[in-house]
Amino acid sequence: MKFPICIFLFLLISASVYAQDKDKLFGTEAPKPRTGFILNGNADFDFPAADMAKRFGVSYRLGPALLYKTGSNWIFGAKFDFIMGDQIKQDSLMINITDRYSAKSGGLYEFINNSGERVGIPVYERGYAVGLTAGKIIKLNKIHPDNGLMVLTTAGFIQHRLDIYDKDKSVPQLRGVYLKGYDRLTNGSFVEEYAGYAYFSKYQLVNFTLGLDALFGFTQGRRDYLYDVMRPDNAKRLDILYGVRAGWFIPIFKRKSEDLLFE
Repeated sequence: MKFPICIFLFLLISASVYAQDKDKLFGTEAPKPRTGFILNGNADFDFPAADMAKRFGVSYRLGPALLYKTGSNWIFGAKFDFIMGDQIKQDSLMINITDRYSAKSGGLYEFINNSGERVGIPVYERGYAVGLTAGKIIKLNKIHPDNGLMVLTTAGFIQHRLDIYDKDKSVPQLRGVYLKGYDRLTNGSFVEEYAGYAYFSKYQLVNFTLGLDALFGFTQGRRDYLYDVMRPDNAKRLDILYGVRAGWFIPIFKRKSEDLLFE
């Protein structure tokens, strides 16, 4: 009885080894992660927290990134984000150059211009963040080794300010160096954490990422004097942005010799 069992086990092992060799021969072995550069465009929808929430409401970030993915799914690169928003919470802003009839409606601050007319000046949130990125894609299955949970850490420099947009230059108090006394220029270092799903299609036509993002800015006010509140603006701040990020990948992966052979 033992002999037939031994023969059966031998045949089963032999068949398994043959099947593995056959898979390797005909290219059906589990694929390996691809390597190469990735051009990445990102869009963030952010909510502010800590000191950032005292000055701004929700905002947006748009920007490119250049990444390199290794054969073990490590990611290295650099990214740049523009920061944009139109929800300003600075109640005391420019209070010293308005009159008792001035109002703030629809994002416009009212002033008397050179001609004695009442005009509305829009104020926006503007800034940027630039940094170096490192992280990894943790594959979730062997069949698609490029896809999985992508975890990235970015460190760099962030700056933001109030963009007081007097298009016609009609308000003298908002010209030239005077404008610096109101714009709340702030900058410093930041650390950003991202966790999301990364997907790369086999033929590189559909490639994207979607996940959650949190940025922590260790910043400081950079203006010597603010005219409206009559004090320096040099306090240290903790500026936090957290929200959802979506990105589109354009991969430039290295081509394997077997891909060229069986193409």
